[in-house]
Amino acid sequence: MGHLSLPSSKRSNHLPRQWRLIDLISAAFFAAVLLFFLLVFTPLGDSLAASGRQALLRSSSDPRQRGRLVALVESGHQQTVESCPAEAVDHMPCEDPRRNSQLSREMNFYRERHCPLPEETPLCLIPPPPGYRVPVQWPESLNKIWHSNMPHNKIADRKGHQGWMKAEGPYFIFPGGGTMFPDGAIQYIDKLKQYIPIAGGVLRTALDMGCGVASFGGYLLAEEILTLSFAPRDSHKSQIQFALERGIPAFVAMLGTRRLPFPAFSFDLVHCSRCLIPFTAYNATYFIEVDRLLRPGGYIVISGPPVQWPKQDKEWADLQSVARALCYELIAVDGNTVIWKKPNGDACLPNQNEFGLAMCDESDDPSYTWYCKLKKCVSRTSSVKGEYAVGIVPKWPERLTIAPSRAKLMKNGMDVFDADTRRWARRVAYYKNSLGLKLGTPAIRNVMDMNAFFGGFAAALLSDPVWVMNVVPARKPSTLGIIYDRGLIGVYHDLCEPFSTYPRTYDLIHLSAVESLIKDPGSGKSRCNLVDLMVEIDRMLRPEGTFVLRDFPEVIDKIARVAHAVRWTATIHEKEPESHGREKILVATKSFWKLT
Repeated sequence: MGHLSLPSSKRSNHLPRQWRLIDLISAAFFAAVLLFFLLVFTPLGDSLAASGRQALLRSSSDPRQRGRLVALVESGHQQTVESCPAEAVDHMPCEDPRRNSQLSREMNFYRERHCPLPEETPLCLIPPPPGYRVPVQWPESLNKIWHSNMPHNKIADRKGHQGWMKAEGPYFIFPGGGTMFPDGAIQYIDKLKQYIPIAGGVLRTALDMGCGVASFGGYLLAEEILTLSFAPRDSHKSQIQFALERGIPAFVAMLGTRRLPFPAFSFDLVHCSRCLIPFTAYNATYFIEVDRLLRPGGYIVISGPPVQWPKQDKEWADLQSVARALCYELIAVDGNTVIWKKPNGDACLPNQNEFGLAMCDESDDPSYTWYCKLKKCVSRTSSVKGEYAVGIVPKWPERLTIAPSRAKLMKNGMDVFDADTRRWARRVAYYKNSLGLKLGTPAIRNVMDMNAFFGGFAAALLSDPVWVMNVVPARKPSTLGIIYDRGLIGVYHDLCEPFSTYPRTYDLIHLSAVESLIKDPGSGKSRCNLVDLMVEIDRMLRPEGTFVLRDFPEVIDKIARVAHAVRWTATIHEKEPESHGREKILVATKSFWKLT
């Protein structure tokens, strides 16, 4: 076939249109290449990408987006983690009423810890409330705090007549009262002294259940009794936040379906002042849990219902029956307050009792508590080796430096304990003298050690005006009982989950060997990422608070990049001269920023 011959006029009109289309395609290609180089190799790309990430940082709907953002922060390419919205100022990821309200009410399951998956947690920094100020320092904070730091008036309005707290000018004032001691905790404690050896160092560790704003624990500090107070997040709003703002040891918890995160036989005294815990419900399951926590020879004090309370005769009779079944010694019934003393040993059970109480199997570990369901059996003291009864444990403060019998049961326990005590004395001296940490000054009151082991860091701070929340990782050897035997306090926790506390509650957080705590020992893979952990630490730290990390240089470098992204100022230091190994020390300060 021959070629098609077009008229000259049609050829001239068609060819220019063909070349214009090619030119457009070519121009688009070269423009795309140019834009690629601009975005990747110039600051323009960083600024454009940053503006595009702002919305994504708050989003948790797409795990791939979240994973990409975590990678950007870890690599140092993401300059700043964005702030959460203003309504998140008091956010606690594992105690979120919006999520937990959908759960079962049975045994208050919905008020316990229920943590979201990491991909469901917004990757953003919790802002302070408007008007937030550096907290009032200890010991003045025991009696007053800034109203603007916690502008929640519900407790003052509802409980002011009972001496809990009241608004006064720019402050909340704490007269020291409670529902069962409206005239003040001091007077109430003086009453208890008639029956309990509060003075003299026999009692040291106490647990206050349903504590309100923790005035009982706050005023026991003058008696050298260290009280860990807990309450759930409830309708009164922020009871525990008020306690921590005052500088009193406290955390958020609920006695519901699980064991509390403490080892067996740790507390010398357990206290309930109108805590409204139904001790005899569910075959006395809650009283059994208190028995697990209380040392042999320890004391339990219950003030308020059902003790000689109107229209609660049956509940009061049942409570007495449970105590008798466990062979508790009745010390006193004073008005609406009852005091019992726990017996030594397991000789009491089995016996005939209407609640069917029996001893747990020998195989039950009473110190295993992390997400462990409450047991309907009584923990055997014989299942925990060692001598830890009240009156057998040395008095305070001698018990702090004497190796507890639980430590002696470990391989080379005595030597490890003594070496750990000396090591932390050197380290704390170096922190103060060479790193310039404000330990020992009123600027630091609430301290957390996120990998406490024997509590050596806390023990070295004995002369400082601080208290320390000693955290023993749930996947590590259980040394928390040793910490309590020393007269210190703490909890089990998994660092891959948020902690049960409000934002802005700690002045200093200390951590060592972080990657060993988040890696699965079997696979060696990380169970969570450092970015989420650092964002959680930022949530707990007060503005201008301090974070200290001891770790290998490569880990320190990773954390330093994340610290920059969460708006901290970080410096890296050599370890103290007497220490061996490859450790370095990162000291970071949380910046005091506000929403604009």
